[in-house]
Amino acid sequence: MTSAPVDFESIKKTQRAGWETGDYPRVGNTLQIIAELLVEAADVRAGQRVLDVACGQGNAALAAARRFAEATGADYAVNLLEQGRERAAVEHLPVTFVEGDAEQLPFPDGSFDLTVSTVGVMFAPDHQRAADELVRVTAPGGRIALASWTPTGMIGHLFKTVGRWAPPPAGVRPPVLWGTPEHLSALFGERVEWIALNKREYVFRYHSPQHFSEWFRRFYGPITRLSGTLSEEDLERFSEDLAEVARQFNRTDDGTVAGAAEYLEAVGVRRG
Repeated sequence: MTSAPVDFESIKKTQRAGWETGDYPRVGNTLQIIAELLVEAADVRAGQRVLDVACGQGNAALAAARRFAEATGADYAVNLLEQGRERAAVEHLPVTFVEGDAEQLPFPDGSFDLTVSTVGVMFAPDHQRAADELVRVTAPGGRIALASWTPTGMIGHLFKTVGRWAPPPAGVRPPVLWGTPEHLSALFGERVEWIALNKREYVFRYHSPQHFSEWFRRFYGPITRLSGTLSEEDLERFSEDLAEVARQFNRTDDGTVAGAAEYLEAVGVRRG
């Protein structure tokens, strides 16, 4: 008996509704340093054509533009694109933001010298199709650079916690698989030569575990959306579960949170 095919389009509609709920940039803007480190690891050059895939509010696109690259950001959540445009305008950075699906990017083959994504493309439900698109739009000899949360890190545990309250759709692989060299190898095969695979840590800093929980419930769209479906009693339990993730990875003893979240920084060369 064969299983029914996964309806990726319906899943993406639900995902988009999640990202358009809350105010994700309130979380995403704190991750700017990941994008700065990623474009440096990719050795971005002035004048290069750079695409930030699943760009959200444009962290990596802005980082590339600061280095005088010709930066473009693509995302399917139009509210996040608008915030990216606002950020670029404030910083006087010439970034182009385009509505686009990571699994069907609206660009010709080989359009970019560098294609990047910071904890973005990993959420595309069809991993293989998203990887194929990254390769397609990158010019032969160009680079692909990705920053992805790992399964065993703080955010990997956060996603497991959320999954206990809202199990992912059947047939959809966990996004944190992108944070493993083995999965990247399986997705990209011989098309990409990975020249750097480094585990890094981003430190989430909040007033307290409860503050971490509240911030994600208020602003991290998918969690905000889930929170709105819970009863008062369940919401209290869910809130405590999120706070417990912060406690588990916290490094401080003063009541605040400095939680180290592991991610994989991957840089590869697109073979011709």
